[in-house]
Amino acid sequence: MTETQEWVERFPGLSRLEPHIKQLLLSRSAIIEVPGGVTLFGPGNSPENMLFLLDGTVRVQQVSDTGHEIVLYRIHAGESCVLTTACLLAYENYAAEGISETAVQAAAVPREVFDDLVAQSKSFRDFVFAAFSKRITDLFLMIDEVAFQRIDVRLADKLLKLCDGQDVVATTHQKLSVELGTAREVISRQLQEFQRRGWIEQARGSVTILDRAHLERLADHHA
Repeated sequence: MTETQEWVERFPGLSRLEPHIKQLLLSRSAIIEVPGGVTLFGPGNSPENMLFLLDGTVRVQQVSDTGHEIVLYRIHAGESCVLTTACLLAYENYAAEGISETAVQAAAVPREVFDDLVAQSKSFRDFVFAAFSKRITDLFLMIDEVAFQRIDVRLADKLLKLCDGQDVVATTHQKLSVELGTAREVISRQLQEFQRRGWIEQARGSVTILDRAHLERLADHHA
Protein backbone atom coordinates (compact mmCIF):
# COMPACT_ATOMS: atom_id res chain seq x y z
CA MET A 1 0.00 0.00 0.00
CA THR A 2 1.05 3.60 -0.52
CA GLU A 3 1.31 6.06 2.33
CA THR A 4 -2.06 7.62 1.49
CA GLN A 5 -3.77 4.22 1.28
CA GLU A 6 -2.56 3.51 4.79
CA TRP A 7 -3.66 6.90 6.10
CA VAL A 8 -5.59 5.46 9.07
CA GLU A 9 -2.29 4.31 10.59
CA ARG A 10 -1.22 7.95 10.95
CA PHE A 11 -3.97 8.62 13.51
CA PRO A 12 -3.28 6.86 16.84
CA GLY A 13 -6.98 6.44 17.62
CA LEU A 14 -7.83 5.06 14.17
CA SER A 15 -4.83 2.71 14.06
CA ARG A 16 -6.39 0.78 16.97
CA LEU A 17 -9.67 0.17 15.15
CA GLU A 18 -10.81 -3.32 14.19
CA PRO A 19 -9.44 -4.45 10.79
CA HIS A 20 -12.86 -4.40 9.09
CA ILE A 21 -13.50 -0.82 10.28
CA LYS A 22 -10.10 0.27 8.97
CA GLN A 23 -10.84 -1.36 5.64
CA LEU A 24 -14.20 0.41 5.44
CA LEU A 25 -12.53 3.77 6.05
CA LEU A 26 -9.87 3.08 3.43
CA SER A 27 -12.30 1.83 0.80
CA ARG A 28 -14.87 4.62 1.24
CA SER A 29 -12.52 7.59 1.71
CA ALA A 30 -11.00 9.83 -0.94
CA ILE A 31 -7.66 11.61 -0.76
CA ILE A 32 -7.98 15.31 -1.60
CA GLU A 33 -5.28 17.91 -2.19
CA VAL A 34 -5.81 21.66 -1.86
CA PRO A 35 -3.31 24.51 -2.37
CA GLY A 36 -2.64 27.11 0.31
CA GLY A 37 -5.01 30.05 0.73
CA VAL A 38 -8.21 28.16 -0.09
CA THR A 39 -11.39 28.40 2.00
CA LEU A 40 -12.30 24.77 2.76
CA PHE A 41 -15.55 25.59 4.54
CA GLY A 42 -17.42 28.63 5.75
CA PRO A 43 -20.54 29.87 7.55
CA GLY A 44 -23.75 28.48 6.09
CA ASN A 45 -22.06 25.46 4.48
CA SER A 46 -23.04 21.95 5.51
CA PRO A 47 -20.22 19.42 5.89
CA GLU A 48 -20.44 16.52 3.46
CA ASN A 49 -17.25 14.79 4.65
CA MET A 50 -15.22 14.25 7.76
CA LEU A 51 -11.69 15.43 6.97
CA PHE A 52 -8.58 13.79 8.44
CA LEU A 53 -5.55 15.98 7.77
CA LEU A 54 -2.55 14.09 6.37
CA ASP A 55 -0.30 17.02 5.51
CA GLY A 56 -0.34 20.80 5.91
CA THR A 57 -2.12 23.23 8.24
CA VAL A 58 -5.69 24.55 8.30
CA ARG A 59 -6.65 27.70 10.23
CA VAL A 60 -10.16 27.79 11.69
CA GLN A 61 -11.37 31.29 12.47
CA GLN A 62 -14.56 33.09 13.45
CA VAL A 63 -15.63 36.29 11.69
CA SER A 64 -18.26 38.53 13.28
CA ASP A 65 -20.93 40.51 11.43
CA THR A 66 -18.73 43.58 11.81
CA GLY A 67 -15.73 41.84 10.24
CA HIS A 68 -13.87 41.21 13.50
CA GLU A 69 -11.81 38.00 13.26
CA ILE A 70 -10.27 35.61 15.77
CA VAL A 71 -8.34 32.39 15.20
CA LEU A 72 -10.06 29.57 17.10
CA TYR A 73 -7.49 26.85 16.46
CA ARG A 74 -5.31 25.21 13.82
CA ILE A 75 -5.54 21.67 12.47
CA HIS A 76 -2.22 19.95 11.83
CA ALA A 77 -1.29 16.67 10.18
CA GLY A 78 -2.64 13.74 12.19
CA GLU A 79 -5.66 15.69 13.47
CA SER A 80 -9.33 16.03 12.57
CA CYS A 81 -11.55 19.13 12.72
CA VAL A 82 -13.69 19.41 15.86
CA LEU A 83 -16.01 21.95 14.21
CA THR A 84 -16.70 19.52 11.37
CA THR A 85 -17.31 16.79 13.95
CA ALA A 86 -19.79 18.98 15.82
CA CYS A 87 -21.63 19.96 12.64
CA LEU A 88 -21.84 16.34 11.47
CA LEU A 89 -23.15 15.14 14.83
CA ALA A 90 -25.72 17.92 15.14
CA TYR A 91 -26.61 18.20 11.43
CA GLU A 92 -25.78 21.90 11.62
CA ASN A 93 -24.09 24.26 9.18
CA TYR A 94 -20.65 25.69 9.86
CA ALA A 95 -20.48 28.86 11.96
CA ALA A 96 -16.79 29.55 11.23
CA GLU A 97 -14.41 29.22 8.31
CA GLY A 98 -11.48 26.94 7.63
CA ILE A 99 -8.63 28.17 5.43
CA SER A 100 -5.63 26.17 4.21
CA GLU A 101 -2.52 27.99 5.41
CA THR A 102 -0.31 25.66 3.37
CA ALA A 103 -0.88 23.08 0.68
CA VAL A 104 -3.10 20.45 2.30
CA GLN A 105 -3.65 16.74 1.80
CA ALA A 106 -6.55 15.10 3.62
CA ALA A 107 -8.63 11.94 3.69
CA ALA A 108 -12.34 12.72 3.19
CA VAL A 109 -14.79 10.26 4.74
CA PRO A 110 -18.40 10.73 3.52
CA ARG A 111 -21.06 11.80 6.00
CA GLU A 112 -23.00 8.55 5.70
CA VAL A 113 -19.90 6.50 6.56
CA PHE A 114 -19.18 8.76 9.53
CA ASP A 115 -22.80 8.42 10.75
CA ASP A 116 -22.76 4.62 10.44
CA LEU A 117 -19.44 4.25 12.26
CA VAL A 118 -20.43 6.58 15.11
CA ALA A 119 -23.62 4.55 15.56
CA GLN A 120 -22.12 1.07 15.20
CA SER A 121 -18.45 1.16 16.24
CA LYS A 122 -17.59 1.89 19.87
CA SER A 123 -13.87 2.22 19.04
CA PHE A 124 -14.55 4.78 16.29
CA ARG A 125 -16.97 6.63 18.56
CA ASP A 126 -14.35 6.73 21.32
CA PHE A 127 -11.83 8.20 18.85
CA VAL A 128 -14.27 10.90 17.71
CA PHE A 129 -15.23 12.01 21.21
CA ALA A 130 -11.68 11.87 22.59
CA ALA A 131 -10.53 14.27 19.85
CA PHE A 132 -13.66 16.36 20.36
CA SER A 133 -13.19 16.72 24.13
CA LYS A 134 -9.52 17.67 23.81
CA ARG A 135 -10.29 20.45 21.35
CA ILE A 136 -13.17 21.75 23.46
CA THR A 137 -10.76 22.00 26.41
CA ASP A 138 -8.34 23.93 24.19
CA LEU A 139 -11.14 26.31 23.17
CA PHE A 140 -12.04 27.01 26.80
CA LEU A 141 -8.39 27.85 27.48
CA MET A 142 -8.43 30.22 24.52
CA ILE A 143 -11.62 31.88 25.79
CA ASP A 144 -9.97 32.29 29.20
CA GLU A 145 -6.95 33.94 27.57
CA VAL A 146 -9.06 36.37 25.53
CA ALA A 147 -11.31 37.27 28.45
CA PHE A 148 -8.87 37.44 31.34
CA GLN A 149 -5.21 37.63 30.31
CA ARG A 150 -3.36 40.86 29.60
CA ILE A 151 -2.73 41.58 25.94
CA ASP A 152 1.00 42.21 26.48
CA VAL A 153 1.37 38.72 28.01
CA ARG A 154 -0.59 37.10 25.19
CA LEU A 155 1.32 39.01 22.49
CA ALA A 156 4.70 38.05 23.96
CA ASP A 157 3.61 34.41 24.10
CA LYS A 158 2.28 34.50 20.51
CA LEU A 159 5.48 36.04 19.12
CA LEU A 160 7.57 33.35 20.82
CA LYS A 161 5.34 30.61 19.41
CA LEU A 162 5.26 32.03 15.89
CA CYS A 163 9.03 32.52 15.71
CA ASP A 164 9.58 28.75 16.13
CA GLY A 165 13.03 29.27 17.61
CA GLN A 166 14.09 31.83 14.98
CA ASP A 167 14.70 35.55 15.48
CA VAL A 168 12.34 36.84 12.77
CA VAL A 169 8.55 36.42 12.72
CA ALA A 170 6.98 36.93 9.30
CA THR A 171 3.68 38.57 10.26
CA THR A 172 1.74 41.84 10.25
CA HIS A 173 -0.15 43.83 12.86
CA GLN A 174 -3.41 42.74 11.22
CA LYS A 175 -2.50 39.03 11.34
CA LEU A 176 -1.49 39.29 14.99
CA SER A 177 -4.78 41.02 15.82
CA VAL A 178 -6.67 38.10 14.24
CA GLU A 179 -4.53 35.58 16.12
CA LEU A 180 -5.29 37.27 19.44
CA GLY A 181 -8.85 38.41 18.80
CA THR A 182 -8.26 42.10 19.40
CA ALA A 183 -8.09 45.34 17.42
CA ARG A 184 -5.16 46.07 15.12
CA GLU A 185 -4.58 49.35 16.93
CA VAL A 186 -4.13 47.52 20.24
CA ILE A 187 -1.46 45.28 18.69
CA SER A 188 0.30 48.25 17.11
CA ARG A 189 0.48 50.10 20.44
CA GLN A 190 1.82 47.06 22.27
CA LEU A 191 4.44 46.31 19.60
CA GLN A 192 5.57 49.92 19.79
CA GLU A 193 5.98 49.51 23.54
CA PHE A 194 8.00 46.30 23.07
CA GLN A 195 10.17 48.13 20.56
CA ARG A 196 10.63 51.08 22.95
CA ARG A 197 11.92 48.63 25.55
CA GLY A 198 14.36 47.19 23.04
CA TRP A 199 12.76 43.74 22.99
CA ILE A 200 11.82 43.72 19.28
CA GLU A 201 12.41 45.60 16.05
CA GLN A 202 9.64 46.10 13.52
CA ALA A 203 9.83 46.12 9.75
CA ARG A 204 7.20 45.85 7.03
CA GLY A 205 5.74 42.35 7.25
CA SER A 206 8.05 41.13 10.03
CA VAL A 207 9.02 41.42 13.68
CA THR A 208 12.59 40.71 14.80
CA ILE A 209 13.10 39.47 18.34
CA LEU A 210 16.03 41.24 19.99
CA ASP A 211 15.54 40.27 23.64
CA ARG A 212 13.99 36.82 23.87
CA ALA A 213 14.64 36.57 27.63
CA HIS A 214 12.39 39.52 28.49
CA LEU A 215 9.59 38.24 26.24
CA GLU A 216 9.85 34.79 27.83
CA ARG A 217 9.78 36.32 31.30
CA LEU A 218 6.66 38.31 30.46
CA ALA A 219 4.91 35.32 28.85
CA ASP A 220 5.84 32.93 31.67
CA HIS A 221 5.49 35.10 34.74
CA HIS A 222 2.96 37.76 33.69
CA ALA A 223 5.29 40.41 35.09
